[in-house]
Amino acid sequence: MQEVTNSAPHTLILENRKTLNISGITDIDRFDEKEIVLYTKTGELTITGRELHINNISIENGNLSVEGDIWGIQYGDKDQQSPVSAFRRLFK
Repeated sequence: MQEVTNSAPHTLILENRKTLNISGITDIDRFDEKEIVLYTKTGELTITGRELHINNISIENGNLSVEGDIWGIQYGDKDQQSPVSAFRRLFK
């Protein structure tokens, strides 16, 4: 998988703590039903919750849609560079 290089801004839209739409994604590091760790243009982003599912992902546009019980959204270090993720290595 190639790193996304679009010019769209990074946005988050959370609806009723059940649906999260994100733009400006550059890479997905890891994900399971309790945690999704990804990288955006503004740094690392961790989504925590229960029964999390990635519904839609657009590599070309850098968009992602998540459903589940969303408990937390936390940004990490803005200056941290995105490591080569397992997700990226699978689709290289």
